[in-house]
Amino acid sequence: MPTYHEVMTTDLSKLTAAAAKWDDMAAEFKKQEDAYRRDVHGISLGAPLGPPVWSGLGANAANDRFSVTLNEYQAAQKQAKAVASLLRDAHTQFTELRGKVQSVRADAVKAGMTVSEQGHASFDTARLSDGERSAYVHDPSYQESARKAAGEWNQAITAAVKAVTDADDGVRIALEMVVVDSNTQDGTFNGFNAGAKHDVEQYEAENAKDIATRINSGEKVSAADMAELQRSFRDNSDNKAFSQTFLNGLGTDGTIKLANKLNDKDLKDLERGLANTVAGATQVPGKTSDMPPGSKKFNEWLNSADGRFYREWTESLDASGTKNFGSNTQPLYGYQSFVSMMQHADEDFDDQFLYQLGDDLIAAEKENEGIFTKWGGGWEKRGIESDPIDGLLGVMSRNPDAATAFLDPDGNGPAGDHVGNDHLKYLLGSGDDSREWPKNVITGYGVTTYDDHTSRIGLGAALEAATTGREPGAPGAAFDQHSEAQARVMQETISVLDKDGKGDTIDQNLKVPLGRALADYTVDTHAILSGTEPTSPGGGSGINANGEDSGITNSKHSLLRVMRGVSDGVYGATPEGEPVLVYDMLYENQKLYSAEYLDTARDAPAGQRDNVVGDWDNKARDVGEVYGAMTAIGSDMTLDDRDTKIGNLNDQMRYTYHGVGGLFTQIPVVGDPIQRMVDAATYEYSKDVSAAAEDVARSKDSTNTSTGVGGTNALIDAWGSEHGIKGSEAHKHAKGEAEQSFITGREDAYSALRTRK
Repeated sequence: MPTYHEVMTTDLSKLTAAAAKWDDMAAEFKKQEDAYRRDVHGISLGAPLGPPVWSGLGANAANDRFSVTLNEYQAAQKQAKAVASLLRDAHTQFTELRGKVQSVRADAVKAGMTVSEQGHASFDTARLSDGERSAYVHDPSYQESARKAAGEWNQAITAAVKAVTDADDGVRIALEMVVVDSNTQDGTFNGFNAGAKHDVEQYEAENAKDIATRINSGEKVSAADMAELQRSFRDNSDNKAFSQTFLNGLGTDGTIKLANKLNDKDLKDLERGLANTVAGATQVPGKTSDMPPGSKKFNEWLNSADGRFYREWTESLDASGTKNFGSNTQPLYGYQSFVSMMQHADEDFDDQFLYQLGDDLIAAEKENEGIFTKWGGGWEKRGIESDPIDGLLGVMSRNPDAATAFLDPDGNGPAGDHVGNDHLKYLLGSGDDSREWPKNVITGYGVTTYDDHTSRIGLGAALEAATTGREPGAPGAAFDQHSEAQARVMQETISVLDKDGKGDTIDQNLKVPLGRALADYTVDTHAILSGTEPTSPGGGSGINANGEDSGITNSKHSLLRVMRGVSDGVYGATPEGEPVLVYDMLYENQKLYSAEYLDTARDAPAGQRDNVVGDWDNKARDVGEVYGAMTAIGSDMTLDDRDTKIGNLNDQMRYTYHGVGGLFTQIPVVGDPIQRMVDAATYEYSKDVSAAAEDVARSKDSTNTSTGVGGTNALIDAWGSEHGIKGSEAHKHAKGEAEQSFITGREDAYSALRTRK
């Protein structure tokens, strides 16, 4: 293993100098071949136009031996040229990798470190000013921070040097294998290699294939070989020469068998390496949005030399995917193992590969009814995904653009290359040829069928990624940042979920991811609930398409039902262990945006404030209507059977943001004035929810009562205080308008939540 010092100081030019000598050697072998062909081999062949100089049995025997020798001269040239190519390949790799080590070192120095000749990073106190040095000496937290930073830089330097070591091992393997005779039937015993390859990674792939084949056959494989296989995956998974050669040699059946073997042995690092290798081998040029599978442009690439491996591999996978690698009583289909292996990858799979594999899985399911049924406990204990469609959707969520393209109801591709799909309706809908999600079947004295508790976890993750453009749960929420495709997926999701007015009955595993997605669309939902969206309340026929600032236009009642449907999902827990619900997140986002919305109200000089009625009234009215709708959703959640349960409210539901705000990744960061307004309006909205729920539970006519308006008043007052307008006639009037619209919004929401078509 080369040290940091060796990596930084070794003269790499010796590799190219040696390569030149091997080229010279090949040229010398060529001269010898020509001379041998002319002066020796030709004796047994005779002159081109005359009789043979030598004939008979002896001549025939000699000709056979002479031909073997001639072939050896030719093989020697090929081997010498291959060694030269391997040495140049090594020079290129080492030069690039040493450059990365140098880059990491430079970054460490720039970050305030000093790096020794042995590659050890430490905090450079010599660069501190006297004041900084004094602070460092007397501040233990400063010292700990410096030690932590130095440790991280040491890890980065070690990783960069390790990459050189991995490459060095690959070159060693290639140089050892290139001199091995690849044809033992050519008349020589361990002669020159006529099949010599010119690429280091191809030799690494051949070696890795040999190890993998022995694992598949059940042979005992040494720890050294296992380590070598892991190194090969780690060093080459993103190299097509390696990954495609390895997978081509192993075949799809062999790849699936290897995935099963690695899973059985709990070799997660190797399984991750295999998954990354598949990801590297199945990269496709372009994007699904431009060149979707099935399009003319995609098919042209498939039929090109570059697309040959991909075409043959995916066709073979289609056959292996529906093959049973388990038993008759506990079937294990290839697709189940393959997708489970994909879940271990820490590299992104290509969006077109994910799209095509999703299509192939759906087609396989339609052609083989019940193929993905979970029998008994399924394969969960072995970490195998019983439902590969849902598993693939989970993998897809790590590549949000892929998820958006796969679920976009408008399909993908420009005119002439456009390909439509109904993936979203098939996966999310009910009836009308939508998917029947696989069940868990338990056999014994009888047959019992259960809903699979893991069902739709992947779908939820894919929906969140597709609608937000971020991986599930990732931070980065901001008001108004959605592409047209993302908005189309969100709009269609709400529409499909609310088919027949059943948007408030959503699968448990979809609630939290869809809740995060809806929180990301707070600007749109605020506009729909307040009526400021021009198409509200009836909804539009399509999205508000505006590039990367597009929005949804669903009907108000559909949106309300879907918001109610996700609101009782358990997002997390308080430090005290009390459940935090999706509703808490939705409410907080609406409160935050309402403060921002109020802050856009027109300012007026002190003497004219009482005359600024229209703008302030409108803003307050809109906010009040949204608060009313949110209060109705919350109170509906406390009444299990809607309008019939009188008595104790659900004590499990604590509508308070205090102490749990850090849980929410879908709450944008706002400016100080907005945050001050929100802080000043801190209010236990559980009081509003409880009061409104009690009115409904007791069948009390609430159409003329402002029960639950406390949170609205708190925000309107905070807005007034922040802008110095609290107490003015215009502010009082706006507050009154907010109260009236609160009642309207609350009652309209109640109406939506009681709707059943």
